[in-house]
Amino acid sequence: MDDKKVLLNEKEYQGVGGFLVEIIKVFALALIIIIPIRVFLFQPFFVQGASMEPNFNDGEYLIVNELGYKKTKISFGNLNIFTMKNFRDLKRGDVIVFRYPKSPSHFFIKRVIAVAGERVEIMDGEVIVYNEENPKGIILDEEKYLPKKIKTEGNTSFNVEEGEIFVLGDNRGASSDSRVWGLVGEDDVIGKVALRAWPINKFSLSF
Repeated sequence: MDDKKVLLNEKEYQGVGGFLVEIIKVFALALIIIIPIRVFLFQPFFVQGASMEPNFNDGEYLIVNELGYKKTKISFGNLNIFTMKNFRDLKRGDVIVFRYPKSPSHFFIKRVIAVAGERVEIMDGEVIVYNEENPKGIILDEEKYLPKKIKTEGNTSFNVEEGEIFVLGDNRGASSDSRVWGLVGEDDVIGKVALRAWPINKFSLSF
């Protein structure tokens, strides 16, 4: 009788132990799947502030596509194990998330206005872009994402060099952007906005 009790207790112990092992397996598998997605593919981002209104509002939940846009470095101490460089070109009109140049621990969301090899000029409320196709400059048509009445204040001019981008917020009157603190380095880019997940009634893809 005592032997049977001992055997039963051993089975109960193995059952509990087996359950814990299964939990550990599931947890480890989740890490194996989730970490690469989080590090190399997609990252969630909450919009804070009004600088991208009316297109992106405070509190909205976005998913940012990192693949090809973000420079990712995996290191252990001083040992660099792996570096994935950004290999996809940003285009004018892309909405991106990046590290604020003046404080890299903070993340900003803005729209790409000019890329490497271009000169951008803001004058009399208009954005003018100079490049090989338009050496005399062309007034940027922003009707797809800005109301016609919106004017871009702040007369300024920037030459965008290799590895840099010029960005503006859609809410031109309430945005701290390249007009204020200059160009953004491509290595500071986290990714391009892929979709708006919340609020659900405004769900949209941006690929």
